Amino acid sequence: MFDCPSPTSPAPQALAQTSEFRGALSLNGQSPVLLPGLNNTLVTTRRMSAGFQVAMINRAPLDHPDQLVEALRTVELGRSPVILSPEHPRPELAGIGALPLVTPAFVALLDLKQTAGSQREALHQKWRNRLNRAQGRGLRVSRQNMPLDPNHWLFAADQAQQRKRGYRSWPVALTLAYAKANKGQAKLFQAFEGTTAVAAILILRHGRGATYHISNTTQTGKALSAHNLLMWEVMLWLARKGCEQLDLGLINTEEAPGLARFKLGTGARLSQLGGTWLLWPPLGRLFSPLARWDRKLMSAMKC
Repeated sequence: MFDCPSPTSPAPQALAQTSEFRGALSLNGQSPVLLPGLNNTLVTTRRMSAGFQVAMINRAPLDHPDQLVEALRTVELGRSPVILSPEHPRPELAGIGALPLVTPAFVALLDLKQTAGSQREALHQKWRNRLNRAQGRGLRVSRQNMPLDPNHWLFAADQAQQRKRGYRSWPVALTLAYAKANKGQAKLFQAFEGTTAVAAILILRHGRGATYHISNTTQTGKALSAHNLLMWEVMLWLARKGCEQLDLGLINTEEAPGLARFKLGTGARLSQLGGTWLLWPPLGRLFSPLARWDRKLMSAMKC
């Protein structure tokens, strides 16, 4: 279940580096920046309560870290602290004075470039058994564009889930901005028992990829394995539409073991991210020795 082979071809961009995400940010009143010479890496900025600006680069390839400082300078971000979260391990960031903050996590990526038969065979046995049960329970599945309604039941359920589990995700306004800025690219899948919605998954499409964004299942939905049925329908529909990869998000086996098993049960592979770094160009020389000290912690792990 925890194998993580290397991809054989360039993967689709992570959502946080796409033009679709940039459009959502702009519509939501933010001003993202593109770094020239670094594949137009997307940078977001935030004004802190103390008055200074922090820049963030999330899930960018950062294939040439040595060019990063100069690129930041050309867009007048050269003196702002930058939080870096690369798509892949980049221990060479230590060489430009970036300071490691958080060791690399893993995401689950599902390859959709297969036939439906191969996709089903790739499901883990318990996952497939739950899918079989769900398909025999008479559930109705619907698919539609995400309604531009901040009071939709899925948003309310997701907000309650965030409070209960102590994490934060996108604000509802940004999700709605994504749906508005990218017509037809925010797809809501729902499972109904009779007329009652018992599970839902919101998928955001972007280029050749898609991202599992929000989901919720009621107690009835859990008993009926409705989430498995919805995910299967998502996988089949995306494949028919030519989508190559579904990003299922972070895997946390300690705090959310059930969700981790669900994601990996689809046949998804683990992909290691690059951790979180702090780059502050004016203090790069000061940070450099500290960064090199922890460089091994930020390197790719052997699978």
